Amino acid sequence: MQGAAAPVVGQARSAGAAPGSHAPSLPRGAPYAAAVPELAGAVSPRIPEAALLVVPLGSVEQHGHHLPLATDTAVATAVARAALPDLDGALLAPALAYGASGEHEGFPGTVSIGTAALTTLLVELGRSACRWAPRVLVVNGHGGNLDALRAAVPLLRTEGRDVAWFPCGVPGGDAHAGRTETSLMLHVEPAGVREADAVAGETAPVASLLPRLRAGGVRAVSPTGVLGDPSGASATEGAELLAAITRRLVAAVEQWRVGPAGRLG
Repeated sequence: MQGAAAPVVGQARSAGAAPGSHAPSLPRGAPYAAAVPELAGAVSPRIPEAALLVVPLGSVEQHGHHLPLATDTAVATAVARAALPDLDGALLAPALAYGASGEHEGFPGTVSIGTAALTTLLVELGRSACRWAPRVLVVNGHGGNLDALRAAVPLLRTEGRDVAWFPCGVPGGDAHAGRTETSLMLHVEPAGVREADAVAGETAPVASLLPRLRAGGVRAVSPTGVLGDPSGASATEGAELLAAITRRLVAAVEQWRVGPAGRLG
């Protein structure tokens, strides 16, 4: 989720963008799974002239013993879906499922493309999409992507492209695979949560863990991969958290005030 950022990895800028992947499936009947305008299913002549392209951005990384590797992508997609009905002219893009997750590479299953590659991907995506979309909004579900967003989005804006990003963070929430994310996933994709396997991890404030995280990654701090405690998580709490994030996103889009780092709101 919105945890510690991965270290910047130097890499040359590529000529084109790497492809994203489709978002995880969402349970039928859930309020955020209602039909919304999706870019992947649209036809070119029917693209709105004043389109706002909403791009969920996540990661493929370990989330403890109980949450799926696509957790960040699932949450970002659910937030974007929930907000879309209240955003005029918005289109939901296929999610970008790979991010900068170097801090989790000590665990099997994690796939990280690194900060430099993600920066290039976001720049090229923004340049291409802004040829027809007046505005592009990246809804970010993983804190390790922040360095790339803070590099790519301001660059796009200096080029005259109206791009911004929004974080799916929860004020006061735990950092990774704890109660916050577990509650969200119990609401968003309950079938993917292995509740019987949930165990607590390191519960100290992330700020106090940063030196060890930067030196050795998450495994050096928490053998379970969890930064927090999933105890007490519930789908009801997850629904409340999702609704609160969605309200903040809709309000931020309505005001459309973009900070120096490209963050919306």
